[in-house]
Order: sequence, then structure tokens, then C-alpha cells
Amino acid sequence: MAMAYPPSSNGDPGSPVKESISPNRSPRKYSDANGSLGDSGAPATDRYGFLGGNQYTDPDAERRLPQETLRKRETKWLDMFINWDKWMSKRFKKVKERCRKGIPPSLRARAWQHLCGSNFTMEQNKGVFEDYLKRQGDPKCIDDINKDLDRQFPLHEMFLSKGGVGQESLFEVLKAYSIHRPVEGYCQAQAPIAALLLMHMPVEQAFWCLVAICDKYLIGYYSLGLEAVQLDGDVLFGLLKKSSPTVYKHMRNQNIEPIMYMTEWFMCVFTRTLPWTVVLRLWDQFLCEGVKVLFRVGLVLLKTALEGQEKLSQCPSFFDTLERLRFRNLPPEFQDEEYIFRESLRLGITERDMEKEHLKQIKRRKAAREAKEKEALSSSHGGSDVRRGHAGGADVRHKRRT
Repeated sequence: MAMAYPPSSNGDPGSPVKESISPNRSPRKYSDANGSLGDSGAPATDRYGFLGGNQYTDPDAERRLPQETLRKRETKWLDMFINWDKWMSKRFKKVKERCRKGIPPSLRARAWQHLCGSNFTMEQNKGVFEDYLKRQGDPKCIDDINKDLDRQFPLHEMFLSKGGVGQESLFEVLKAYSIHRPVEGYCQAQAPIAALLLMHMPVEQAFWCLVAICDKYLIGYYSLGLEAVQLDGDVLFGLLKKSSPTVYKHMRNQNIEPIMYMTEWFMCVFTRTLPWTVVLRLWDQFLCEGVKVLFRVGLVLLKTALEGQEKLSQCPSFFDTLERLRFRNLPPEFQDEEYIFRESLRLGITERDMEKEHLKQIKRRKAAREAKEKEALSSSHGGSDVRRGHAGGADVRHKRRT
């Protein structure tokens, strides 16, 4: 199993969960800090199904579109579904614009499947998912999946009960994926992604959507060694030098490696980092535009957390800076769902900039690998068994969907 995150301070490997619950404990006992339960004492969920925690959305503070605007947007999306291929090939700019505005909640699941192509893949693979569920699966993967089920959004009504329908569906999606991609197997970071998908669509649709995301967007992210994630971390850091030189210099001087803070952001597609309304808007754009959205949002997070002399002065040490980047207490700006996306388009970072930085980091890694192998060859007195260096799967990622 590929590790999704660095070990947490409490010794639980890779567990980013801040809230935990007992399956026998009533939600009525949760404090107001985890979301109001209402005057009646009955569990009060937000409209996304959360009882509390960082993902809980206060109904009184939530920004809502007027019903008339929402209905107009729904009509436009329904029209696009009728001629989807034409819209994607001839009018993609308009599709992107509508995704950036936010997909209507009632059509989000359908739109996501169209955007990533999972609806087509599922149609072409009838019976495959059911066949996967009948197989035993790799015992190690099955054991790891079972251990992680309780960690996925424990304050969401769907995953509240141990062994309930939500956790059972999550198990099925993750087990099926570990069989579908046996070389990758199961990685912890797949679980919150699968959980988010299950909040929006039936189990088989969620499975094929997860397959599409791993195959087309997050290529190599869940492979052993996490080389693809490390590469994207280096790309992010290179882009930071262009967009915010002072923050870049601060982090470089403190020897903070990208893998220390961006792993969970990218591997979980920010599901564990941002308010839920922001997460959904981000996913609307991510499934339309690709991984460039993750880089833009990552840069906004870094700038918001550290840019400015006052903020930098509050992070005099390596540990202070890393703690700031964990976002245990979200900056107030993040509660405005428009803020991150507005700022991400003001970065001055183009798609060409991302492509150039990606190629630069591939070449740098390839050169470092070749130098290492040359040194190994030299020390072995010209042994013939040493392979020539290459960039592994990293160079293939330049061709991924962006």
C-alpha cells in the first residue's frame, strides 16, 4: 500500500482526521464547535450531510444563489448534456466558464461523470464492477481498507455508522479499485476521494469516476514511492518562485520540502483542507480543466498563509511554517468560496508556465538520476549491470490531461 501522508503527531500513520467518534455514541453529544445540533437536540446536518467538523457549513453563513439563477444554470447544463461531445470539442471555453461559476448541485454528479468520461467507460465495461466485488482481493489491501473506513469523514451522516451502508459502499469502491489496478493496490489518499464521490452518486458510478480520476488526472499519484507527487511538488515550488518570490525564499531558507506540506493537498484533491463549499467548486473546475487547478489553488494557499512581512515574522522556524501550512485554523478569507478562485486567476501563472516548469523538473530529476547511476557505475569499476537512467514514469505525466 502506498502511504498517502506523512505520519501524524499522534503516531497514527497517515491519519489526518481531527475528529473521531464512537459508532455507539449519539451525535447529540457533540459540542457546538462541531456544528449546531439545533434546539430540539436532534442531529442537525448541513445541506451536504455533515454534522460538524471542519467540513460543516453554517446554513446562516452560506452563500446561496437565487432560485431563478439556479434554474437558468440547470437548463443550460441539461442542454449541454444533449450534445455533450459537440460542446466539449467546439465550445469548451463556454463549458469551462460554466464549471468555474459552479455546477448546479442537482446536476453535479452527472456533470462530473461527463467531464471525466466515466459514464462512457462504465457503459463499455458492464458487469466488470460486479465481477470485482465477487473476488477476494489482496488480503493486505483488504485489511488496510478496513482499517481506514472509520477515518473518512466520520462526522458525515453517510459514514457515521460503523459497518453502515456508507462504509460498506466505500469498502466496495476501494476494494474494486485495488483489484482493477493490482500494481497500485490501495492507497490511503484514495479513500477521501471515493467518499466524496459516494456522497454524490451510486457505488458503481463512484468506482468508475475514481478510475477516471486516477487514470487521466492523477497519473502515478498512488504508485509506490509517490514519485509523481514529488515531481508535482517540485513543480509547485518552482511556480512559487515566480508567483511569490518572498515566500519561496522563506521556505527555501528553512529547507522546507514540498512533499512535507502539499502531499495531502494534491493526493486528496483538497478534500481534507478546505471548506466544503470550496471543495465542491474546486472539483467542478478540476474535472474540467485538470491538474492545473491544483497548482493554482496550492499557490493561493501558500501566498495567503505566508505572504507579507507580518505573516513571515510569525513563522521564524521550520516548525512554525509547517504548522501554518497545516491550516488547522482556516484563514477567514477561505470562508468566502469566491476568494480562492478569484485569486487563483490573478496569479500571473499561465498554462505555458506550468508546462515549462514541469519539463524543467523532469530534466533536473533525470540529470540527478543519471549522475547517481554514473557514480554507481564508477564505484563498481564499470560493471555492465547498471541500467541507464531515465525519468521513470515522470516524463509520461507531461502528456496527462491538463
